Amino acid sequence: MRNGDKMVFGLFKKSKPEKEEKKEEAGDEFLELDHTAFETERKVNIRVETLEGYADADRIQSLVREGNVVFLKIKKLRDRDISELKRAVDKLRKTCMAMSGDIVGVDEDFLIITPQFARIYRGKAG
Repeated sequence: MRNGDKMVFGLFKKSKPEKEEKKEEAGDEFLELDHTAFETERKVNIRVETLEGYADADRIQSLVREGNVVFLKIKKLRDRDISELKRAVDKLRKTCMAMSGDIVGVDEDFLIITPQFARIYRGKAG
């Protein structure tokens, strides 16, 4: 054990003054853990995006792959070109299936797309 290293018995014990450390036997050594490592909190970003064309599907896919939940406005594309909307939604749906994500339509104007760690509640079946 080097001078200045802290010897800790158990997970969370305050370090002893240097004089007391020198007196301790060189038996079991423990690594002092930083308590802030256990306090990390995972935050989820929810992005509101607009699907204006098939080309936007790649950008939306990237956002979901990065771990974002995407609330997607599809009204403009639905009003302009329904076949392009269907192609884009099919591409997004396949991506969700491949990465075990989830996708659901909300009303006629929105989609919610989630990565694999989130599921969309659809109510009880039956």
